[in-house]
Amino acid sequence: MPTAVRTAPPDHQAPENSPGAFSSVDVDEEPVRRNFAVMALIQIVMRTGWIFKTESVIMPAVLDTLGGAGWLRGFLPTLNRIGNSIPPLLLTRRVKLLPHKKRALALASLGMAAAFLLLASMWLLPPPANAAAEQARRFWMPLAFLVLYSLFFAATGVQQIVFQTLQGKLVRITSRGRLLLVTNVVGCTTAIAAVYFLLPLWLTNDAAQVQYIFGFAGFCFLLAAGACLLLVEPADNFSHPRERVRDVFAASARVLRTDSNFRRLACAGLLFGTTFMLFPHYQALGRQRLGLHMTHLIFWVIVQNLGTGLFSVLAGPIADRGGNRRVLKCLLFGICLIPLVAILLAHAGAWGKSWFFIVFALVGMTPVTMRTFSNYTLEISSSEDHTRYLATLSLCLAAPVMFSPLVGMLVDVTSFEAVFLGVALLNAAAWCLSFGLQEPRHNTPTPPDLAADAVLAPNAEDAV
Repeated sequence: MPTAVRTAPPDHQAPENSPGAFSSVDVDEEPVRRNFAVMALIQIVMRTGWIFKTESVIMPAVLDTLGGAGWLRGFLPTLNRIGNSIPPLLLTRRVKLLPHKKRALALASLGMAAAFLLLASMWLLPPPANAAAEQARRFWMPLAFLVLYSLFFAATGVQQIVFQTLQGKLVRITSRGRLLLVTNVVGCTTAIAAVYFLLPLWLTNDAAQVQYIFGFAGFCFLLAAGACLLLVEPADNFSHPRERVRDVFAASARVLRTDSNFRRLACAGLLFGTTFMLFPHYQALGRQRLGLHMTHLIFWVIVQNLGTGLFSVLAGPIADRGGNRRVLKCLLFGICLIPLVAILLAHAGAWGKSWFFIVFALVGMTPVTMRTFSNYTLEISSSEDHTRYLATLSLCLAAPVMFSPLVGMLVDVTSFEAVFLGVALLNAAAWCLSFGLQEPRHNTPTPPDLAADAVLAPNAEDAV
């Protein structure tokens, strides 16, 4: 099928399947189908491992077992978003200039695996021999936990920007909703099956065998790294001048200054990013206010992933047919409700205790919302600018989470209710901003079912 060239207008408001300039070639459907399947496989295996480190359930609960207070628990979202934003931003030029990117994707996935396998090894150490050793352990284990957690998310941030760049390059614009649907539905199914059969063996009210929980997550990330090498990727040939660190941030600021539609999206993302600050505190709210136990974590993890699968089933087809803007508006409205539902159930006594899992079902829409932000960003930027736009978006999503330790302290000194209501209002503002976003698919007469930024020719090289 021949494909046409479309060039991004000067203000970068082009649809995301606009390549900078490539000639018309015939698309070889075989590598297109293969890449769709491999990218789905990578995400499915990643999701299966990810459920064993769920940010709203497993990680804060494990840190709590190490004696983590609210302010220490509040560092988790901060380290998460710093890793997801700063390293990708600093590496945008290097990622852009790589002719093939799948090896970078594999290396970043290996970094994720290494961090979690090292975390698992901490629980294989022999028990302390005396009280002094026990005291030292209580000091260094939370510190080592946070350091490895930071390294994991630095690798995750790089992995995500490379994956999203490859998605913009290898997956058709009208197949990205289907990719979201397939990866989340199948991935949630495999993840829930793994949790159902394995987590009860490793998690009880009395103890958590963290070495097995984290070890399994690390093994899944290792498998995903191997799957990256199966992608078929044509070579890129981009150029980009050398940059100092301050130039990188200046370039992101320039994108925000010159692209009004992306600026509105980034502001919505900035406000939406406040929802991450509450992730460690949902399980604490349920356990402290309703007397729920560690074993409830298993059910919450399952429900959260079921929620992700369900919202993907709804969001994916709508995004492919009606555009990502429509999906984003619906999802941001749902995000506003999560803190309010949590507060309501926390004050509902026995009824709230039975139905508190609804909070985690709603939290399941968060990764779908993040992916929709990314997919919309891919649509409004040219292929040459994908890494810059995605990294800038990630930085905006991360910015409010820098205050997460402060939010943890506020939970300790004020109440869950005050903090949760404040975040709900900020997310409501993000929802209002989404109504002013442009629909990029209405800005061009070209049919939206063409291949994305690069089209695979029959002799496409097998590399990333």
